[in-house]
Amino acid sequence: MGEGSEARGEEQARTRDQARDQGRELSTAVVAFHEAVGAHLGVTAVDQRALALIAGRGPMTAGALAKEINLTPGAVTGVADRLERAGLVRREPDPEDRRRVVITAVPGAFGQVFAGLSAAMAELSARYTPEEQRVIGDWVVRTVDVLREQTRRLTEGRSPGPR
Repeated sequence: MGEGSEARGEEQARTRDQARDQGRELSTAVVAFHEAVGAHLGVTAVDQRALALIAGRGPMTAGALAKEINLTPGAVTGVADRLERAGLVRREPDPEDRRRVVITAVPGAFGQVFAGLSAAMAELSARYTPEEQRVIGDWVVRTVDVLREQTRRLTEGRSPGPR
């Protein structure tokens, strides 16, 4: 292997290590932000995940939510209680089966607490060309896929590892 190849290999290794370290830093910052959001709203990280799911997919029964976030129905009752106390969701009778309850996100529930982040991220995104934004978006989508797969593996009791 020539000097040029060795230099390229070393540069690739440094770049890969730097990206790994930056990814770890990003992950830590996201967790810290959500901890601060939770403290501000009086909800947990699981509560926030449930709210994001309900806000994104629309009203859900407690049973459906329990399956989606891998909790027992009793645990989802606690999640719904905290979210309702925080004014982030409403419980309403299921129009198809009045014995069940549907959990609905209050419009704009996360709005105020995420307004600053949203504005800052819009400002950050504006620094990149549309092509760069597409590359960043692709990386984010693929990263989310990897994280979901690794989460599934851990949840199923399997060893995390390469896909």
